[in-house]
Amino acid sequence: MKTLTISDTAQWLLARDHFCILTHRKPDGDTIGSAAALCAGLRQLGKTAHVLHNPELTPRYAPWHLPYAKEQAGDGDTILIVDTAAPNMLPAAFIPLLPRVELLIDHHDTNRAFAPQGIVEADSAACAEIILEILTAMGVSLEKEIADALYVAISTDTGCFRFANTTSRTFAAAARCAAAGADYRVINQLLFETVSLAKLRMQAYMVDHAIFSPDGSAVICPLPLSVEKELGVTEEDTDNISSFPRAIAGVRVAATLRDTGDGKVKLSVRAVPGLDAAAVCARFGGGGHKGAAGATFPMALDDAVEALKQVFAEEGLM
Repeated sequence: MKTLTISDTAQWLLARDHFCILTHRKPDGDTIGSAAALCAGLRQLGKTAHVLHNPELTPRYAPWHLPYAKEQAGDGDTILIVDTAAPNMLPAAFIPLLPRVELLIDHHDTNRAFAPQGIVEADSAACAEIILEILTAMGVSLEKEIADALYVAISTDTGCFRFANTTSRTFAAAARCAAAGADYRVINQLLFETVSLAKLRMQAYMVDHAIFSPDGSAVICPLPLSVEKELGVTEEDTDNISSFPRAIAGVRVAATLRDTGDGKVKLSVRAVPGLDAAAVCARFGGGGHKGAAGATFPMALDDAVEALKQVFAEEGLM
């Protein structure tokens, strides 16, 4: 992949039109917010731009996705991908578009460079930090709708600025969003202070069935699909659930294993500075950041628990 700078990327975008932006599967605030902000910025410049509708979208992030979404890519569209480290992170419906992808914008240090050209800045806490710099380089005015989308992206990928990936650059980007009119108080309440009863019950189950290392520094939380159904858990309820066991006092690395119902298991790992969540997930074909990483692989849930115990032991975590 040809590596571009912020300036290179801005000039590349300015020279083209008819953009279709792809987001990753199980879309979070960063991929949704980054795509929305980039789309809105391109439209402000008079470009034709859309975000391809993500079939795995949850109501949580719909307000920042649906205004920009279209159902399919046009034959002549310029296709971009944001906040996506590997091809298998895309929804299945997007995979046929991979040969047409022209540009990749990402911040994962495990990015597999699967586009002809792109910009990957692993020191960015959120992909939206890169998007903000690109928009600025293109001369886009930071209007409220763009600021809202960027704030959603930055705040969610940093756990509302609590995660170790947060830097002074992150705070500066959030401050720019606030100055531009982002409704950060409303967004914070919606995304970080509102919890459904089903999610609370799911968290109680996770605590009751957690598997701790002898010293309590590592924990594995298996979550059967049958339990999710019994509790009435929605996909939205599971958003960022992997960070919950990491909040337990004394825990340095936490793994959540979810049965996806199709013979696969979704692994999410969260770790404190000094430990490497990405190294654990790489053993299962996944990736991400040292502090937060994930993988999806074919295995029964009980078998996945045993396999993860073994990897934790080999990595000196359990």
